[in-house]
Amino acid sequence: MASKLFNLPDPGEGLTEAEVVSWKVQPGDEVGVNDLVIEVETAKSLVELPIPFAGKVLELLVAEGDTVEVGAPIISVEVDGDAGEDPDEGGGEPAEESGPNLVGYGAKAGSTRRRARKVSPAKDVPTTPGPVPALRDGRERPPQDPEVAQPAATVPEEVAQQPSRRAASPQQLRALAKPPVRKLAKDLGVDIQAVTPTGEGGVVTRSDVEAAASGGGAAAVAGVAAGAGAAAVAGAGAPFAGIGPEETRVPIKGVRKATAAAMVSSAFTAPHVTEFLTVDVTAMMDLVERLKADRSFRDVKVTPLLLVAKAFTLALRRNAEANSSWDEQAGEIVLHRDVNLGIAAATPRGLLVPNIKAADRMSLHDLAGALGELVATARDGRTQPADLAGGTATITNVGVFGVDTGTPILNPGEAVILAFGAVRRMPWVVTAPDGSESIEPRWVTQLGLSFDHRLVDGELGSRLLADIGALLHDPGTAFLWA
Repeated sequence: MASKLFNLPDPGEGLTEAEVVSWKVQPGDEVGVNDLVIEVETAKSLVELPIPFAGKVLELLVAEGDTVEVGAPIISVEVDGDAGEDPDEGGGEPAEESGPNLVGYGAKAGSTRRRARKVSPAKDVPTTPGPVPALRDGRERPPQDPEVAQPAATVPEEVAQQPSRRAASPQQLRALAKPPVRKLAKDLGVDIQAVTPTGEGGVVTRSDVEAAASGGGAAAVAGVAAGAGAAAVAGAGAPFAGIGPEETRVPIKGVRKATAAAMVSSAFTAPHVTEFLTVDVTAMMDLVERLKADRSFRDVKVTPLLLVAKAFTLALRRNAEANSSWDEQAGEIVLHRDVNLGIAAATPRGLLVPNIKAADRMSLHDLAGALGELVATARDGRTQPADLAGGTATITNVGVFGVDTGTPILNPGEAVILAFGAVRRMPWVVTAPDGSESIEPRWVTQLGLSFDHRLVDGELGSRLLADIGALLHDPGTAFLWA
């Protein structure tokens, strides 16, 4: 038997690190090839990672909540057979081996093979707390829960890896809580181990964490290390390091960090222009109600956003130059064939903008299904990196918050973004066919279109916005453009 290390692969497109959300296995569990063993959060999404070999889990090398660099070892597994021998060294400790190249893991890295040491079983192995041992590459082992005893540094590694002689794993003694509750506790600086659970079966709930954060529960609060943002867990009831009682600090990472960098880059790279249009969308709202009652649309969700999305894609096909990107390095303007429509979605992890590939070529029913799936996946934190890349135009639906309109910032690499405001009943001047005018209550919305002035001049931007408004005012116009 030999032990093998599984290193954190790149779960996305060139990502350098990921945060451990939850383990799917524990020491002593048997795993097979492609079994999901860990869930991590990257700057783009939540990803469940499979392991490329089979065996018995010996040790989890990182804890939930740790941020781990790509390529760092995260789990040790006992596998059948010897690990071989390093040609430069006559034996040595177990080392990582290469395994099957799984989808999404990129190219396999090279690895060495070493023969496992053979030692006699030790007697009376102590399991009292001691110094935290280092990882095999010399780096300090990631911090574990402070209240859980760590194996003594004097325990031989081979003996410590035998399940029958191992001390209890920190993960086996962790508080029971769902990943979103753990993340909330971490964001609020609450040590979830010290929270008194009120959920069924001793599960820590969201309200338990919130009560602890406000001083209503027993909680140990983590201190925040300056600059690095790493949490050093203090004793029960300890305050944030260097933070007064009237403020809370949350580390900037994950989606929020990536979004901030992208928005700053876009705001100071692309010259933004925003134009606004107020539209009578009474006919659009009537169509929404008719579609809801239509049998062929009963399996999908029909909302005003669906018709705005359809109008936007049709208007972009009619004004194709706006569906483009600026390639500074190549000195070229890239005209995109398809409209990959991004929908800004507010999620517990921050703002995500997944996109629907070739949305302009979809029927209204198919677009409704794609929209529903996109929003549900984003809110569940399951959006894949590929769905976040390659967008060409975006809609941000600020109307769901009761906001009339806004001046949205472009997504990097896109030329246009449309803000769809709240749809309200308002008095409106209506012109009859004979030219007479009257004031009537109508459904009205405001649109805000931001565009990159390097790619879209005032004429093109105005024409695009006017076309979107015309389609929403009279949806029957779509038949002329489809």
